[in-house]
Amino acid sequence: MTTILLPPSETKRAGGSDAPLNLDGLSLSVLAPQREAVVASVVALSADPERAAKALKLSPRQRGEIDVNAALRESAGMPAVDRYTGVLFDALDAASLAPAARSWLGEHVLIQTALLGPVGALDAIPAYRLAAGASVPGLPPLKRVWAEAVRGAFVGLSGLVVDLRSEAYAALGPIPDTVASVYVRVVSQGPDGAARALNHFNKRSKGLLVRLLAEERPALADVDALIGWAARAGVEMRPSHRVGEIELVVVD
Repeated sequence: MTTILLPPSETKRAGGSDAPLNLDGLSLSVLAPQREAVVASVVALSADPERAAKALKLSPRQRGEIDVNAALRESAGMPAVDRYTGVLFDALDAASLAPAARSWLGEHVLIQTALLGPVGALDAIPAYRLAAGASVPGLPPLKRVWAEAVRGAFVGLSGLVVDLRSEAYAALGPIPDTVASVYVRVVSQGPDGAARALNHFNKRSKGLLVRLLAEERPALADVDALIGWAARAGVEMRPSHRVGEIELVVVD
């Protein structure tokens, strides 16, 4: 079964209509101990606003995020793919997908978070503030909290894993060598034929790619199947000179 790995976004919708956070109900339930440790530490940190603002690198205008974190266990949930906003998730626009396409997201997409590790696209999560590079008092660096635990959880993934995460979030969840995977790097190709890495359009292109995958739901046995499907769908993907990577090409 194909698995798509996405990064989260720092911007999130408030509110929600689902039940509060249930760690046992999230995908990859083996990660429950790490999830509990991080949530408990973030909630505890919120009791000291000055310390929390420093640890989370919040500006004075962002101090409300401390109250959001304080309410992690009680606030309403929302499907993760709807909770996140920003360029990638706005391009994906999961709320407008047909039911079958949304179901596909729930079965095939994991979003790598700093708070909860990888969560399913339709897992109910609260609003929160925690980036991959944050240092939470009482916890080891987040990479140490998550990397080996997530690697172990990923051992059970079957089929091709398509990694669309940023490098910072990919570091929180390495994919075992025993799992077939490919990292997708978005590049632009200018008139001179040279490929250049992208930022804003990187995220937009990833969102559009996942939307198209959800709509068409192709069977992707391997990287060649992914590249072939993309070509038929009008998307240019090609092998990279980097081992284990392919390029998603956006023409300038």
